[in-house]
Amino acid sequence: MLIDIRELCVKYNIDPIGVIHGGAHEAEELPIYEEIGAKNRIWIEGNTEICEKLKLRLEISHKNDLIFDELLWSKSNITFKFNITNNGHSSSILKFGNHKQNHPDVWNIKSIEKKSKTLDDVFVENNLDINLYDFINLDVQGVEIEVLKGFKNNLNKIKYVYTEVNISEVYKNCSKLHDMDLYLQKFGFKRCELLLTQGEWGDAFYMKADILKEKMKIIQENKLKEIEENKLKEIEENKLKEIEENTNPL
Repeated sequence: MLIDIRELCVKYNIDPIGVIHGGAHEAEELPIYEEIGAKNRIWIEGNTEICEKLKLRLEISHKNDLIFDELLWSKSNITFKFNITNNGHSSSILKFGNHKQNHPDVWNIKSIEKKSKTLDDVFVENNLDINLYDFINLDVQGVEIEVLKGFKNNLNKIKYVYTEVNISEVYKNCSKLHDMDLYLQKFGFKRCELLLTQGEWGDAFYMKADILKEKMKIIQENKLKEIEENKLKEIEENKLKEIEENTNPL
């Protein structure tokens, strides 16, 4: 992740109760989610080999972590050719665009056919309670908007969206930042953080606009309170200094 979620939680005074992570890879973000207090966690990974290893590692020691071997998309039961890369986390159903030029050390080692699943269907089929999750993190290599389109029945329940974004054809026909902004606006989200790389991809953080407005109001009030407290402290210090200067030693 380019933007530290822990810093976001501090900056905006947020405390997620649960995270849905699409594109889990090896669950590298687990310590961060534990640190911010997100007790409920769903990990979804399309690479079966990685997913099976993840299940073995987490399902015994982390009872609140649910792992699903699914290829996320806007519709279920669509057969895709899933391209597996040598580094694992660049795997995608999309072909490389300028990713190949920007990262020559990453290449496809094989392709497998796999059927898609929407996030909405993952919740229905596994009897999951959306009320236990308010944060979604997407790292799905160019198909982020398609994944969100497959979550339209539950997206209104989400408060925070952290997602990888692109501003060029990093993958062919990949999701673009502008389109992500427009799509999430329909569900009441506003982008409040963005960090881009020279490779023309990056991470963005969105929050429900009404929640963001309330958080910013509290932040502003706290700043004003801090300024006022500092002024009072300065006045008191000046008074004490004045008294000391005007007090003649015996």
